[in-house]
Amino acid sequence: MAKKAMVERELKRQRLVAQYAAKRAALKEIANDEERPMEERFKARLKLAKLPRNSSPTRLHNRCQLTGRPKAYYRKLKLSRIKLRDLASNGQIPGMVKSSW
Repeated sequence: MAKKAMVERELKRQRLVAQYAAKRAALKEIANDEERPMEERFKARLKLAKLPRNSSPTRLHNRCQLTGRPKAYYRKLKLSRIKLRDLASNGQIPGMVKSSW
């Protein structure tokens, strides 16, 4: 099980990303518009830099829904490899069977 603080920090980042998504998108649109004056684009870049770092989507990290484990994460199931194997062995994931040969 991951530390509670790490899981909570990730949830805080998700909230910040959702909160600042519209503002960030508007500033990026202004900053990347070639037809606007250079000063206006520069001001938009400065405002973008003043936003909280954790409001950037690139700072998010996928974690297992059950354990909070950050590594060996399966996006489709939102689980780590350890919990995936555990649940599959118990028959709790539909369509997934234990392989043997």
